[in-house]
Amino acid sequence: MEKLKMWAKKEWQETSILFHSIPSVTVVLFAVSVVAMNLMANKTIVSVNDAAGNQVFALDGGFTVSWISFLCMDIITKRFGPKASTKVSILAIGTNVLTCLMFWLVSIIPTDKSLGDFSAIDSVLGGTWFVLLSSTIAFIISAVINNFTNDALGKAFHKNPNGKLAYVTRTYISTMIGQFLDNLIFSVLTFMIFAPKYWGFKWTFLACITCAITGAVAELVMEIIFSPIGFNVCKKWEAKGIGNEYISYCLKEKDI
Repeated sequence: MEKLKMWAKKEWQETSILFHSIPSVTVVLFAVSVVAMNLMANKTIVSVNDAAGNQVFALDGGFTVSWISFLCMDIITKRFGPKASTKVSILAIGTNVLTCLMFWLVSIIPTDKSLGDFSAIDSVLGGTWFVLLSSTIAFIISAVINNFTNDALGKAFHKNPNGKLAYVTRTYISTMIGQFLDNLIFSVLTFMIFAPKYWGFKWTFLACITCAITGAVAELVMEIIFSPIGFNVCKKWEAKGIGNEYISYCLKEKDI
């Protein structure tokens, strides 16, 4: 029990230093992108069927912003490490869950009909519990894999770990893997397990795979486009000493 208390105290102190050190704009952008991704995932924006009527390709609206989340994770992982990035991911997920709860509470508040018909906005705000559950499970798994894959790839560049080649290699590969898993897990849970019961339709596993691949490729393209921004942000953070307090603390604890 004493060891558990010491571990909890250390983790709390480390997390406090982390959120004191990391730029707030990055954390806010990360959290907002996760909330937006969850809302947009309720809508299927592309659906393609084969000649027999079987669905072979589909995309939900979440892919349009999910690349922002992964870009933020890659930047944080590069400067603060995979553990720190995972903690920020958990914060973003918690923010999303809390936001969905607030939206749901607003949606069930009775409204005077004379003020207008708010059924459409109530439907949007109320959301769907299994979409939230699916996106939460998918995101936390993919975030952990993305963060630690990114870090592992970065360590492979011994001569110039802070160079552009190292940055693009670690971010492109980890993003592709993470996004694929995020899309696949979410699609299978939402559209193969829950949708048949609650929405009356079902995606095929092929549709989930093609959605995961296509979404990952689309999001990788966005990562490639905006990777120069991510690389420059990391260089500026390093030059300005942003995160030094957290990094020094972690190194000290490791030595102990």
